Amino acid sequence: MHRPFFIDLRSLPEGGKDIIGQEIPAFFALDAKDSIQPVSPLKYDLHVERDGKDLLISGSLDATFSLECGACMERFDYRVELADYTSEIEIAKDDTINLTDTIREDTLLALPSYPRCEAGNVQPRQCPAEGRFEPVLETAPDEPQSAGPGVWEALNKLN
Repeated sequence: MHRPFFIDLRSLPEGGKDIIGQEIPAFFALDAKDSIQPVSPLKYDLHVERDGKDLLISGSLDATFSLECGACMERFDYRVELADYTSEIEIAKDDTINLTDTIREDTLLALPSYPRCEAGNVQPRQCPAEGRFEPVLETAPDEPQSAGPGVWEALNKLN
């Protein structure tokens, strides 16, 4: 069984070990209806080593996703490239540690929170909805003099 992110601490060499390979897009376990979909394998080149009560992970992660633009609702590709990836996991007991969730979450967290197609870094493009939704500036209406006590007067009464 292929389980590269399961690290047996009892057999981890003193200088750590390197883990290099790739995982199929299904590795991310995203629902088919999700607005984020992996379109390439996750490529990884990691070094894992023990430092006292912590497991240190460093290296690189790379995967491409299809995202839905928040403005035009069209899909675009976005590449997550974590060239200087680092993570630290506290060791609870000398057993096997599964890094799968950590790697998955750290990669997905590198995606933009509010995806816009002009931010796509695979095939740059201009969003077709650009300029269609300009923010409306909200201004408070002028308060007529006869409207009763003003806001500041109401606050003064609280003191």
